[in-house]
Amino acid sequence: MKLRRLDTAALGVDGVARALDRTPESVDPAIHRRVEDILAAVRARGDAALVELTERYDRVRVTPAGLRVTAAEFDAAERQVGEATRAALRYAAARIEAFHREVMPRSWSMTDASGSQLGQAVRALERVGIYVPGGRAAYPSTVLMTAVPARVAGVPEVVLVSPPGPDGTLNAAVLAAARVAGVTEASRVGGAQAVAALAYGTESIRRVDKIVGPGNIYVALAKSRVFGDVGIDMLAGPSEVVVIADAAAEPAFAAADLLAQAEHDPMARAVLLSPSAALLDLVEAEVSRRLETLPRREIAASALEGNGALVLTASLEEAVDVANRLAPEHLELLVAEPDALLARVRSAGAVFLGGATPEVVGDYVAGPNHVLPTGGTARFASALSTGDFMTRLSVIRYTAEGLVEAWPHLAELARVEGLAAHGAAAQVRIETRGETA
Repeated sequence: MKLRRLDTAALGVDGVARALDRTPESVDPAIHRRVEDILAAVRARGDAALVELTERYDRVRVTPAGLRVTAAEFDAAERQVGEATRAALRYAAARIEAFHREVMPRSWSMTDASGSQLGQAVRALERVGIYVPGGRAAYPSTVLMTAVPARVAGVPEVVLVSPPGPDGTLNAAVLAAARVAGVTEASRVGGAQAVAALAYGTESIRRVDKIVGPGNIYVALAKSRVFGDVGIDMLAGPSEVVVIADAAAEPAFAAADLLAQAEHDPMARAVLLSPSAALLDLVEAEVSRRLETLPRREIAASALEGNGALVLTASLEEAVDVANRLAPEHLELLVAEPDALLARVRSAGAVFLGGATPEVVGDYVAGPNHVLPTGGTARFASALSTGDFMTRLSVIRYTAEGLVEAWPHLAELARVEGLAAHGAAAQVRIETRGETA
């Protein structure tokens, strides 16, 4: 197949970035109204609305009592998936846990010259909800990537919601992953109605403090609407990869990685940047060859035709400049000396270094989170992590001497802002100390 070709010599770095920029898709106003109606229905009628909406949108009949997944269903799921899947889940979970323990925020304190103590105390959230896409697909890796960091952070209650399949059950691999990850309860409900249940609470699902995890446009819109009543992680868009490759890169590696991203969704983005025109030609041919035997070739072909590109740059350094403008979810440095380029990378959700590091290891088993900022939001956002399941409390303990030292500056700032009671709250302590000294 033919992929779109761009050249920084003709367009410049900014021109290429603009050519690859995707304007936000306009969402049908009817979908906005539908999401609002769903949220209102669940908030007003609780489980009754969940039952009605699950039948309407998922074509599955459930009862209020049947929304919650039972312990017996968890047991049956573990038996069904078999030992090989259970072993893979345990392996991935152990690596995810090890990584997230290393990056977990910690409480700390310092003492200034006057003996006053300043610091930060971190506390785990009490209850979080994880949304896992489902129905006809299964994403046990998303269960691990959302629930394991929550458990490492110390969250005591982790609630899974996922749409049921045609038979009314949740996918066995998803439930097996939930057991491995430490999920404390699960319900067979999806879409905007699941987000509403987590945000507002129903008879069977108590409200949570935060909702994390990816979903379709209904889920994304619902998360954006309930933010403020509950915390959210991010609003995820279509998946994306940018590969930077040098002339010595293996074309099969680059082609395989572009296709791995393209098979996600017709809106997925897969871009190759290289200063080698010969490599771009070889990768294009390899993509065409591999596409022929790909089970999801129609999806991958649609993604590559609509959102794929091969970009010729003047140098590897210029390729990084383009990547920084795009701020991709995944960035691969498929080059002989990736560390030299890494120092130039400013904006990416996750960076994969060298020929032995395909992006798919990050999807499943490496350890860092695969819930990542998309659509250029890596300019200001980061991967889901333990810190997303915690709050940070500033802790301040002043000494009398410290307050006396701060008083002139505090009083002046209170005067400038016209807040006399602010200054008085410190002044009364200083005067009282003077009287009792």
